[in-house]
Amino acid sequence: MPSGLAQRIKQTTEFDSPAQEAMLNLFVAAAHVRRDIEQVCQDFDIHFSHYNVLRILRGVHPEGHARCDIIERMIDPSPDVTRLTDKLVGRELVRRTRSEEDRRVTIHTITEKGLALLDEMQPDITAIQEKFGERVAARDLEHLSRICEGIYSEYDTHS
Repeated sequence: MPSGLAQRIKQTTEFDSPAQEAMLNLFVAAAHVRRDIEQVCQDFDIHFSHYNVLRILRGVHPEGHARCDIIERMIDPSPDVTRLTDKLVGRELVRRTRSEEDRRVTIHTITEKGLALLDEMQPDITAIQEKFGERVAARDLEHLSRICEGIYSEYDTHS
């Protein structure tokens, strides 16, 4: 009998290996959760990447980050952070200032309007997190986190 993944992606042949099946399962699960978050973002007229930048800047508020620091912290790093932040600055969700120490460096900080947007989005984001938590036992959530950390830490050391 085909696995749940094989049925979902309508695959009729065996997977090449358990690693292939697990990796594809990870892709499908991540895409499913991300679509839910992207829908919330769309409802608030922003993209997932904008939400990610705002979330990063909220974490250091009232301080800010330079472009390179934002890229290092992004879930899905984008080389075009300048374009992303330009849109956020245009909507007055982020403020851009020159660094006092190095005038070549631009610091991005979240504005009160940006914080208010994240606060408004938070109940919907929390609902998705709770839905996720209801589908996975608490001990499995911790185990899943350790597995994922093992996967991406290995990639980080080879980058």
